[in-house]
Amino acid sequence: MCLSHPTAGYYMKASKPVIGSEGDFITSPEISQVFGEVFSQFPAARSATKEIHLVETSPTMRTAQEAKLSPLAQQQGWTLHWHDGLDQVQPDSTKYTLVLAHEFFDALPFHLLQKTHHGWQEVLIASGPDPAAATVLNSCSNNPTLDFSSSNPPANASLRFRQVLSPSPTPSSTLLGLSSARFQKLPVGSRIEVSPASFRIARRLGEILYDQESQAARSAGSALIVDYGGEKVYGNSFRAFKDHKIVDPFYLPGECDLTVNVDFAYLKDASADLATHLGPLSQAIFLQRMGLQARLDALKAAAKDESRRNDIERAAKRLVDPTGMGTQYQIMGMVGKKKGELTDEERWPFLEIARSSSQNTEVHEQPSSS
Repeated sequence: MCLSHPTAGYYMKASKPVIGSEGDFITSPEISQVFGEVFSQFPAARSATKEIHLVETSPTMRTAQEAKLSPLAQQQGWTLHWHDGLDQVQPDSTKYTLVLAHEFFDALPFHLLQKTHHGWQEVLIASGPDPAAATVLNSCSNNPTLDFSSSNPPANASLRFRQVLSPSPTPSSTLLGLSSARFQKLPVGSRIEVSPASFRIARRLGEILYDQESQAARSAGSALIVDYGGEKVYGNSFRAFKDHKIVDPFYLPGECDLTVNVDFAYLKDASADLATHLGPLSQAIFLQRMGLQARLDALKAAAKDESRRNDIERAAKRLVDPTGMGTQYQIMGMVGKKKGELTDEERWPFLEIARSSSQNTEVHEQPSSS
């Protein structure tokens, strides 16, 4: 509701930009043009594009997208379509589909569950401060590229809302606690952030990429998912952004961006029978393997002066910074299931990690101390 309410939702209002230097956060495409140009070299993206379908619920964002894309679409002969949800996108078995989900799954609703001796119980939100506690939320400070010297209320400062544990397991907590075998192995005291919306959309994405008509004789498409997170469960990653700083998620509801780390293993669970999953890789490794340096060198060579060259290099380095965006963002590939093994080209740039995936170990978050 805070993000997508038709009139009061954060993304729905046109009063202030939400992305960019004047907004509350910035994404990789705004930082450097190299990001988009490198993604265009992904093997599946090289095919002749005929149609572009955008899943966007915000009228404000749609207007901005149309203004940016329409001139180029007319020039290239593309047809643009907008949809309110992925369910509205109908697969076409005669066309190969490429899906890009960039910072999409992190903004979807989630449930916070805690494992007790009675099973999984739900962590709910109550109004008013807890008279027996000085704080209500654990701080989230795992983003070293952000400025935490904020005059906004810190992540512990909410006086209007607090977390409470449901008195017993709820239908949602029981069902979601059973939705992955990984969750059932966690010890009592563990907290997990589980997004059934992410599971459903990842499942739908697999259906689009799987060619049902040919009985998997060929792949119907592929996808790239770019987001915060990793191949593990999280329990304390929920945070808000305001003026490029992390603030309490309950500070100014509807005026802040909300995000939660993505459990890529959960997305794999949702579509394991429909798609082959590749990675995830860190953003730094992905961009480097896709030719970041070559594209950067070309842009610097074409720059008019030294100042512009320095700006180009500084922005590109931010994308692959090992203490920031280079590792905070993970990229996972999906290819619709087909008979036989994927070729090396279909696996690139995930080739090495795909061949060693059987050696990957599962990582779980430790029980909460609260």
